[in-house]
Amino acid sequence: MKTRWVLLVAVAIGAASLAAADDWPQWRGPNRDGASKESGLLKEWPKDGPKLVWAAKDIGYGFSTPAVVGDRLYVISTKGEDDEFAQALDGKDGSQVWSRHLGKVGPNQRVNYPGARSTPTVDGELLYALGSDGDLACLTADKGEVRWAKSLRKDFGGTPGYWAYSESPLVDGDVVVCTPGGKEATIIALNKKSGDVVWKCAPPEGDEAGYASIIAVDVGGVKQYVQFLAKGLVGVDAKNGKLLWRYGGTAEGSMANIPTPVAHGDLVYSAAGQSGGGLVRLKADNGQFAVDQVYFDKLLPNSIGGSVLLGDYLYGANGKDGLLCVEFATGKVKWKAPALGAGSVCFADGRLYFHGEDGKVALVEATPEEYREKGLFPPPDPPERPKGAKAWAYPVVANGRLYVRDLGKLWCYDVKDAAAK
Repeated sequence: MKTRWVLLVAVAIGAASLAAADDWPQWRGPNRDGASKESGLLKEWPKDGPKLVWAAKDIGYGFSTPAVVGDRLYVISTKGEDDEFAQALDGKDGSQVWSRHLGKVGPNQRVNYPGARSTPTVDGELLYALGSDGDLACLTADKGEVRWAKSLRKDFGGTPGYWAYSESPLVDGDVVVCTPGGKEATIIALNKKSGDVVWKCAPPEGDEAGYASIIAVDVGGVKQYVQFLAKGLVGVDAKNGKLLWRYGGTAEGSMANIPTPVAHGDLVYSAAGQSGGGLVRLKADNGQFAVDQVYFDKLLPNSIGGSVLLGDYLYGANGKDGLLCVEFATGKVKWKAPALGAGSVCFADGRLYFHGEDGKVALVEATPEEYREKGLFPPPDPPERPKGAKAWAYPVVANGRLYVRDLGKLWCYDVKDAAAK
């Protein structure tokens, strides 16, 4: 009898693990790598896509991706040029729970794509939101009350790129890390509870902020923050902000360094649409670092939508070849899907979720063997986009739901497999 009870418990635990849910509390998911540990999801979609749970048609304008924690979504939006705001939405129907003004919309000095860019970062009971004009706020997640606020421009002499601030702040331990740009404080770490400065990274030559978001890596026993600035990829010591290394190869000829770097061990991949994609190896020697380029190619994944590393293979897109599968260590292309075009990608339960710049959403098996499409559909009633603007928001998979944003609209789909519920 006891043996039977143990077996039943084991079966129940196994079934629960198959349908395990997972929040998406920040930019590119729990580990900032575009991957969810969630399981029990649909392996293939019907012709018209998975079941639509709800559609929010007036969440404000922008390209921001939602953060999802429990039954709440958090997103940044704009209305007009003077109101950029963080807001919480009810996961049941997409209705607004609270809204908090951050500041005005940041300047776009070239092609004009005004609107929120950053994803809020949820850390326990607090939320960190960065507006496109550099307004950084620590808010309570339940009511949106302000705990502290800073201006990357006014408080740190920040210098954004042509298209305003786009970074999503990193919360790591007791600090929140972000990129004002400029010579005074190119990268900063603030006490996450008070907003007080912990350190500033101010290399002699300075640098403008790019549009990527910081990731944390550990190489040679040294924890560091890796960021893609306007002039190139850099690594800074997480303890004191000391500049450890710089690599400019993937920034050459680029005016917009957007995709967040992808790291594994001592390897870091970076890319930009006007240059290409490349891998570097970091070599540590008594706290000193050298950077060796492993490969670089203009036609590797380099679109705004970033890349996801799964095992030995990198999945991402470019404008010419669509979605690609690339051998991470060598840069060798395994397959291409040109019909999809450029777009954003995330991963969950053996599948890639792809949000094309044309607005369509695809489900693709994550395998290096060949391109295997498992679903493709356009969300209903898409917004009218200004000339030149595209569907740049990344897809999010959390708690059995797929969230897709396009400017002022947000769709929620049920992607759970009924057999695994």
